[in-house]
Amino acid sequence: MKFMQKWLALIFITTFLTGCLFPQSELSKNQKPNQDQLDMVQQAVDKYKEETGGLLPIRTKPNETPIFQKYLVDFNILKENNIITETPGNAYESGGVYQYTILTPEEDPRVKLIDLRNTETIRNINVKLEMYRSKNIYPPFAKEIEKGIYKLDYEKLGFNNEPHAVSPYSRESLPIVMDTDGKLYIDYRIDLMKALNEFSHDYEEGDDIRYILADNTPFVPVYSLPYTIKNGEPIFLVNN
Repeated sequence: MKFMQKWLALIFITTFLTGCLFPQSELSKNQKPNQDQLDMVQQAVDKYKEETGGLLPIRTKPNETPIFQKYLVDFNILKENNIITETPGNAYESGGVYQYTILTPEEDPRVKLIDLRNTETIRNINVKLEMYRSKNIYPPFAKEIEKGIYKLDYEKLGFNNEPHAVSPYSRESLPIVMDTDGKLYIDYRIDLMKALNEFSHDYEEGDDIRYILADNTPFVPVYSLPYTIKNGEPIFLVNN
């Protein structure tokens, strides 16, 4: 009897801890892009634009905000205007891992997703980077990849292994790179190479080719530097 009571108590504690360690934000339904939810938000944005004479339900962001993170959908506006009744379950506002953003708002507003797990990756590296820079004049540069773009000397930051982001497109590991100011970026060249081979395009050298990812998938390439194409391959679009 005592054994059974202890066993039941162990099950209860395990269940309770599981709920604490894996909250709503980590449930599988909130970790996956859902086309129905994406379509629902797109329809809501289109309806709001139509009803307001061209306005969009977005949060106000500073002008210097990177383009793929600049026009975040404001679900409160959509709710207040009775266009939606609830926020998508996989949205950050509902405990999910995605932010909904709008691409090309002036021309053809299209709703896309930001994978916030990579936001957390960049944030975690930045914490160590700021600690390092509080004691050192220069950022921890390693090999220069292109003019002004470097690999990280991750050992100086206290990492045992090179940190990476997980691609929202291929789920492959993507390198983290740094500019001369010590700002961190995700290197999407692996994904861009696949996209250039998979999707039709008319990009020329000098064009920003990041939109091939945003145009053909649910995701935008956040924390990215501009890229262009040269000899059929993606390269960083750097100012000489």
